[in-house]
Amino acid sequence: MTPDAKPAAPQPHAPVAESQDTAPGYAAAQAAYDAAQQDTTMVQCLAPDGSVVREELLPDPETRLELYRQMRRARHFDERGWVLYRQGRLGVFPPFGGMEASQVGTAAALTKDDWLFPTYRDTGAALTLGLPIARTLAYWRTSPHGWHMPADLKVLPFYIPIATQYPQAVGAALAERRQGTRNVAMAFIGDGGSSEGDFHEALNFAGALNAPCVFILQNNGWAISVPTRTQTRATDLSRRADGYGIPGVRVDGNDALATYHVTREAVERARSGGGPTLIETVTYRVKPHTVADDPSRYRSEADTAGWDAKDPVTRLRTHLLNAGLMTETSEADLLAEIAAEFEAALAEADSYPEPTPAEILDHVFAEPTPQLKKQRAEILAEHAAPNQKEQA
Repeated sequence: MTPDAKPAAPQPHAPVAESQDTAPGYAAAQAAYDAAQQDTTMVQCLAPDGSVVREELLPDPETRLELYRQMRRARHFDERGWVLYRQGRLGVFPPFGGMEASQVGTAAALTKDDWLFPTYRDTGAALTLGLPIARTLAYWRTSPHGWHMPADLKVLPFYIPIATQYPQAVGAALAERRQGTRNVAMAFIGDGGSSEGDFHEALNFAGALNAPCVFILQNNGWAISVPTRTQTRATDLSRRADGYGIPGVRVDGNDALATYHVTREAVERARSGGGPTLIETVTYRVKPHTVADDPSRYRSEADTAGWDAKDPVTRLRTHLLNAGLMTETSEADLLAEIAAEFEAALAEADSYPEPTPAEILDHVFAEPTPQLKKQRAEILAEHAAPNQKEQA
């Protein structure tokens, strides 16, 4: 299915039995994912067992291997992030394990000249586009060394407010067009964020002005502890694009190859003046909302059963091994390389000097406002007072 294609008409929404409403939310999310597998409008290249469903969608071997490498880098960061948090070496961190295909497959379609507007859960997408690991670690340590992005990379800091990045991405896309470039802007949001006003305003804004923008809607089944079906009766979120006259595409977000395919088409469409696209990646949030979350309050261990069979990393790994594009030996070398890269970045992050209290204001505006200058002076004075007292 191409971005210009229209999904089939939605099926009548069956009444939900009361017993289903009181069922564990995670089981409902898993059932929704399973049902989506049978949806003929959802683009899929690899089945959950790694077998090829649509051979014509396969990218070249080098791209498949690179997607796997980036997914492994993202997963390694996610797994080490948990350990560092428990050691007190990382702040509250939103894990994204299990969503690597959704993030890597989309961000890999961009170049470093394009814009990326990530949510707080999209560390994998930012790493894929080129955000240094050391700086990413500093960000999640709440260190000022991670607050400003590299000058050669158009990645915005991870957005904590829900949906505010969508209208801003449209503005960046329109600015690029006004400057005469072919660069695009990509913004991420979750299924819960698609119920926010900013989401709808951005789609209308982008559609009306034909902005070169790609909207990624990661439907991972959850808005914190609320399952998708509780916060909306919509069963195909990609169809929300219809109301704004722009293409909407639904893709298996646990299939990196399919996700890359539809995103690359949407990016090229935007570059060529075809306007925006909304892509719903149907994926699965297996981890807690954050490392500080207690998911046992709204789901049980039994609710997560069956996830291993849907794992996006395993899916692509199986395909690469079966296709002879990777061996267990070459994979072991890759994993060793990724681990070494992370440890070197961690050592770099550990070497950053401790921030001073006033640095909290240094990266707010390019030119500090009078209010910020006053606040900075007050912080410096307050910080200096105890030292002066000790010296006296």
